[in-house]
Formats: sequence, structure tokens, C-alpha cells
Amino acid sequence: MVKQIDARGKACPLPVIEAKRALEAALDGTKIEVLVDNEIAVQNLCKMAAQKHYEASGTKVQENCYLVEILKGGAAGASSTDAAESASGRVYDTAEQTGSAADQAGREERQDSQNCGCQPMNSTEQGMVVVLASDKMGEKDSILGKILMKGFIYALTEQDRLPETILLYNGGAWLSCKGSDSLEDLKNLESQGVEILTCGTCLNHFGLSDKLEVGSVTNMYQIAQILTEARKVIKP
Repeated sequence: MVKQIDARGKACPLPVIEAKRALEAALDGTKIEVLVDNEIAVQNLCKMAAQKHYEASGTKVQENCYLVEILKGGAAGASSTDAAESASGRVYDTAEQTGSAADQAGREERQDSQNCGCQPMNSTEQGMVVVLASDKMGEKDSILGKILMKGFIYALTEQDRLPETILLYNGGAWLSCKGSDSLEDLKNLESQGVEILTCGTCLNHFGLSDKLEVGSVTNMYQIAQILTEARKVIKP
């Protein structure tokens, strides 16, 4: 089985996120083919595949067009000739690319505000844990606190070494839920191998159980275990 994704024109980290989601939904033996328009996107996709222990191959098909093949559960194994013929002879699924006009406008606005650019994916540091116990950073001014927290999470995406895990509890649970200004940055971090865990008790307390948008739910036992085994804990 082959799944094709046309991610040309999509800013980082969308190609990786779409490929990651396709891999998660795919059965072993499925080949994911992704078209992108820059070499950094090729590197990011191949690194994501390596993190998940899948082998990947990238081929330049033509100017500003690259084909990345990822085989879930094995080596991609496509030759340059096969890749070029594959790209020229298939119609790629663009439904995910276009989306609604509102979605596209929202993406462009986020891209402009973040000035993300496309950077190679960074590596996670084993034992580094970031704790977000509030949706605000610091005290005194809550509006400023939210601005600072948004900036801190975005700054995490730009670090050479990423945390292995981000724990969100108490007011921090809002950050991983629908409506959060930091969702795209948290998804970016998750796509690069960072584990995002939100306290289930906190989600229930705030009525957010059905609004979690990134990562997974955790419990206090796991939170305690992660913190006691951590080599470095960062709490802004």
C-alpha cells in the first residue's frame, strides 16, 4: 500500500507532521511518499523516520521538487530513477494541503508571526524535562505572563537540544488544548521527538478532557516517576 502526500509549499513543520500522522495510521509495510520543495524538509522527514526506526530515502525529482519515501517497518529502497518516475506518473493527494480557506489563512498568519523559516530538526536530550505548571510565565501581570510563556515555548523549538519530555499540569494543561496560542509550537516539538504529557486530573478539573490537541494524557504516578528519574528539570 502506498500513501502519497503533496507537501510542497508547506512551511516547517507541516510536512513532518503530516507524514508522522500518516505513519501512525498506516499498517506495517505501507510506503509513505512525500513531495516537498526544499532540502531541509527532506532532512527533517528522514530524521523523523530514523527516530521511529524507519528507513527513508530522498531524491531530487526536479528543481524545487524532492520525493521522500518512508517505508513503515523497513527500508524505503527506491532508486533515483524509480523515484523520478514515481513522482511524474502519480497524482498526489492535495486534499490535506489545501484545506479550507480559513485553515490556510490561519497557517499563513501563524507562519508570519513566528518567522519560523525551515530549520533542520534538532535532537532531544535524554533526561531533560520541562515542567509547565501554568499558562503564564512569572507573576504580577497575567497578560504579560501569557506572552512570555508563548515566547518561551516557541524559543524551545529553536534550541539545539530539545527536552525529552514536557509535562503540563495545573494551569499548564490549557497550553496543550484547543484554543491555545502555543499549539503549533508544541506540535512542532512533538514532531521532533519531544514527548508532550498533560495531567488527566487537571484536564478533568478544568473541563478540558475533550479538548486535548497535542500529546497524550498522563497521571501523577508517571509525573512523579519522570521527575525523580530526570537528569535536568526546567521550570520557567
